[in-house]
Amino acid sequence: MAHDNHKLAIFRGTLNFKSNVQKIWGVLILLSIITAVEVALGIVRPEWSLTKVLGMKLLNWIFIGLTIVKAYYIAWDFMHLRDEKAGFKWSLVLPLVILIPYLVFILLVEGDYIYEVYKDGFVTWNF
Repeated sequence: MAHDNHKLAIFRGTLNFKSNVQKIWGVLILLSIITAVEVALGIVRPEWSLTKVLGMKLLNWIFIGLTIVKAYYIAWDFMHLRDEKAGFKWSLVLPLVILIPYLVFILLVEGDYIYEVYKDGFVTWNF
């Protein structure tokens, strides 16, 4: 995979490695910032974030988006995707970026529809 380019770069003497301590601190800081934003939005709950978008509050969509960003970064850094070939990266990233949000969208919109049907009384709650 990316090991051939790695060997060639070592042969040429052109690799500049970050230390593991720098990588760990970078991951910690980025994930901490995203988590702090999520916690702050959950505590403050700004008025603009309570508007409904596609059957759900905008704040919930923001939480889903930030969670996907964290999952992508964890895969990128801890699974060493940054060192792989482009085709392999995209084969792992595209399902994360396209299919998972699509699945979440379908589940939430259909779940909201079923809730509204039960709430409005077209079908009674019998369980």
